[in-house]
Amino acid sequence: MKKSLICIALLAAALARAEVTFQNPIQPGTYPDPSICRVGDDYYMVHSSFGYFPGVPIFHSKNLVNWEQIGHVLDRPSQVPLDKADVTMGIFAPTIRYNNGVYYMITTNVTAKGNFYVTATDPRGPWSEPVWVDVPGIDPSLLFDDDGKVWVTSTLNWGKDIHEGIYLAQLDVATGKLLTPLRNIWTGTGGQYPEGPHLYKKDGWYYLMIAEGGTQSGHKITIARSKQIEGPYEANPANPILTHATNAKRDSEFQGVGHGDMVQAADGSWFMVALAFRVHEDHQILGRETVLAPVQWSKNAWPVVNGDGGITAQMSVASLPGGPVTPQSYVQHDGFDGKRLALVWNHLHAPVAENYSLTQRPGYLRMLPGDGLLRRPDQLSFIGRRQQHFNFEASTQLEFEPRAGQQAGLTVYKDGKHHYALSVQRDGDKRVVVLSYQLGKIHHEEARAPLATGPVRLRVSGDKDAYSFSYAQGKDGWRQLGQADTRYLSSVTAGGFTGSYIGLYSQGKAATAAPADFDWFVYDPVEQPAQH
Repeated sequence: MKKSLICIALLAAALARAEVTFQNPIQPGTYPDPSICRVGDDYYMVHSSFGYFPGVPIFHSKNLVNWEQIGHVLDRPSQVPLDKADVTMGIFAPTIRYNNGVYYMITTNVTAKGNFYVTATDPRGPWSEPVWVDVPGIDPSLLFDDDGKVWVTSTLNWGKDIHEGIYLAQLDVATGKLLTPLRNIWTGTGGQYPEGPHLYKKDGWYYLMIAEGGTQSGHKITIARSKQIEGPYEANPANPILTHATNAKRDSEFQGVGHGDMVQAADGSWFMVALAFRVHEDHQILGRETVLAPVQWSKNAWPVVNGDGGITAQMSVASLPGGPVTPQSYVQHDGFDGKRLALVWNHLHAPVAENYSLTQRPGYLRMLPGDGLLRRPDQLSFIGRRQQHFNFEASTQLEFEPRAGQQAGLTVYKDGKHHYALSVQRDGDKRVVVLSYQLGKIHHEEARAPLATGPVRLRVSGDKDAYSFSYAQGKDGWRQLGQADTRYLSSVTAGGFTGSYIGLYSQGKAATAAPADFDWFVYDPVEQPAQH
């Protein structure tokens, strides 16, 4: 009996010391500016979507690590005009909050009217039409205070008589009107571009957390607090609370860590989501991804992120909420058999609906060319999904008899000035497959090859250094047409905020345009990190 009690005690002690491990990023690919909220045992997270439509993808999780997309907050053109957005403008830095049975998502459309919010009683939608907020700047956020008042913060970096910093006002959520004058409550610790504010109330303190240093290598998260919501705010002496802009973290695969949001789990523990990018030889092609870290703080104390203010690929925490962490699959096998496109797909700007059909030829995505081109994306016929891994293969089968001037195919797409395309085109009386590049003002055709009649399979394979483009027909194996360097699609080279997309497209309007019929699409990571 005594030995049994000892064994039970040892087992209990071992379980008490047990840790849960998970893998960063929790959202690979270009999912930046994460914002998170908890409702009961459920967690919801949103991300910036820039010039892509639908806007603001929304995800659900029970354990903060395994995330399932449940929709898009902005899924109607009336909510998100993007005709002037190109790729890297449009929707910036959303915040999601919940209060008294209603979900709120507030964000900025930088190429339309500015700041607005939408509401829903179900995070899966439908979400309301925009309520435009009478506050300038970007990166708005909401705080629902204990006394029923609602406060909005925003980042102001320009304008006559405007001093850079974080501004606050009381908000009438029924109308979007301000109830108090804008007040500059903090300018940060001196880093460039103080932005991305979020307010939290804890232990009688108002905590204001922001990003500083710009969203590249100097990125960091800092925090200040006050007993009064309108300030004055005192900075944490230990700022920044999260950054990799240090000698200690300069060799980390994650850089640009910042722009975070915090959430408290039902057991009282705290976690932070933030953005980061993974580098390869000083380049980043996957965009700014979402990472997760634990936060420790006690009453009347400042928050400490992961013990040392940094993150790693494999993280260990005492516990996670919800169920166990399971391996996350990012494989996509899309046979285009449904009535709607899968949630993983985006358009560039709002689509011209009549140029897409999943029903005219069941089991195929039929695409007609719009007025746009890959280098001029407005009204381009295009669907794309994020490149989420350095090592991957993506392929499709296309049935297409192009008219002169038409093309359709597969693209690795950064923006209108930086992309690679593997397309089927017309060359006199025959069809050809063409590999071409658009790099800045340079348009280059790398290679072309004749095609036989019948369907064509197109494939791009990626690793950290290069994309390889291949084609095949019938029972023949893959034939490589050429390779292209990944660095020319990185944000360091091409600029902008977004990562690369893998897309299907059709362009080149003709008097009687031929449809491009895509039979299937597959995205398959060659290597997937294990989840524990």
